Amino acid sequence: MVNNRALGIVALLAVGAWIASSSLYVVTEKQRAIKLRFGEVVQADIEPGLHVKWPVLNTVRFFDARVQMLESTESRFLTARRNALIVDSYVKWQVVDPSLFYQATRGEVSRAEGLIAPRVDESLRNAFGSREVDKIISEERNEMLEEPQKQLDKRLREEVGVSILDIRLKRVELPQEVQQAVFQRMRTERNAEARQYRAQGQEQAERIRARADRERQVTLANARKKAETLRGEGDAKAAEIYANAYKQDEDFFDFYRSLQAYRNSFDKGDDMLLLSPDSEFFRYFRSPNGEASSNDE
Repeated sequence: MVNNRALGIVALLAVGAWIASSSLYVVTEKQRAIKLRFGEVVQADIEPGLHVKWPVLNTVRFFDARVQMLESTESRFLTARRNALIVDSYVKWQVVDPSLFYQATRGEVSRAEGLIAPRVDESLRNAFGSREVDKIISEERNEMLEEPQKQLDKRLREEVGVSILDIRLKRVELPQEVQQAVFQRMRTERNAEARQYRAQGQEQAERIRARADRERQVTLANARKKAETLRGEGDAKAAEIYANAYKQDEDFFDFYRSLQAYRNSFDKGDDMLLLSPDSEFFRYFRSPNGEASSNDE
């Protein structure tokens, strides 16, 4: 009797534990949840915390509420001028309407990504197809993606119950078959620019060199003119000094000039002069005073 009662108590406790575990559930801050009754949504977007449900009658589906990233496969897009570009992109998305998300995807992330990816691809193709290559690879790239992101966010909120938070491009480059042709064209253009710059530099160098030569000639001419002027002034001053000195003692000056003449005439050993002994040139040899001797007279 006691054993039966104990077994009954244990059974009741087990049933109570099962009912409690089946009736209580917790929604964390990282989750979004909905309550179902035989597959029909009876409570959408349950708040984080501890909640109660009817066992068996109700089931709860949980969805990751964190931001998720979907990377696209390599795609080939055409620009406004029909230039092909190879593009890799990724999109950040998040569940914002658990009930609609469940209805559209049965709560499966793979299905959600299958709905998001083609819509992102279509939106990016339209954005690339309305722009030139230089605009796509410039700083306007982020602005180019703003409008597709807003349109996709609005559309997918209504259709799938997810929000498109951001769209970014990882890689934008030319197809391999046209890269070499583009690089060769760029190389040719840069070589042409380099030749033009070198020609301009050479022309400017010639102008600078011609101007420098002209300035040099002008400077040298002015210097020669000034030198001749100074030399003339010096010669005039020297002549004036000689004249004044000559006036002070004419005999000494004649004697001094004669000594200079002797020095200049006999400064080399092989000099030879053919003069008469009674020449005026030797008058200071005949007389210290330079006077004519009685024999000369």
